[in-house]
Amino acid sequence: MTTSDPRQYPDHLLLFDGECNLCSRLVQFILRHDHNALFRFAALRSGTGRHILHEHGLHAPEFNSIVYLRNGRLLTRSTAVLHVARDLGGGWSAAYVLLVLPRFLRDAVYNLVARRRYRWFGRSPACMVPAGEYQNRFLP
Repeated sequence: MTTSDPRQYPDHLLLFDGECNLCSRLVQFILRHDHNALFRFAALRSGTGRHILHEHGLHAPEFNSIVYLRNGRLLTRSTAVLHVARDLGGGWSAAYVLLVLPRFLRDAVYNLVARRRYRWFGRSPACMVPAGEYQNRFLP
C-alpha cells in the first residue's frame, strides 16, 4: 500500500480505536448486523490505519475518531457514524436523518462521548482480535 490511489482500499472501510472498548463493541455490533459482509475494518494505529490517515493529512497519535473510508471519501466523527448506520441498512438506516442537524451540534455530542469513552466503557491493553469467521474482514 504505497500508492495514494483510493481504489486500493475496500469501499466500506472502518478505522477504529483498537484499545477502546466502546469502539470494539461497535465493530462487534456491525459484524453481527452486516448481513452482506459490506464492511472491512482496521485499527487506527495499524499499518493500514496510519497509512490512510497520513494520506489525508491526519496523524494517528493525535487523531482518535472513528474514520469511515467510504468509496474513497474519508468521513469522521458523527458523519462517519451516521453513514455507517445508513450502510448497515435495516432500521439502523433511520439514524441517517440526523445528518440534517448541523455538524457542529452532532460532533459536539460525538466529542463528549469520545472524551469520556475510556472512563465510561474502559480500555483494553491490546487491540481486539477478531473471531475466526471474521478474520478476513480485518486489514493488517
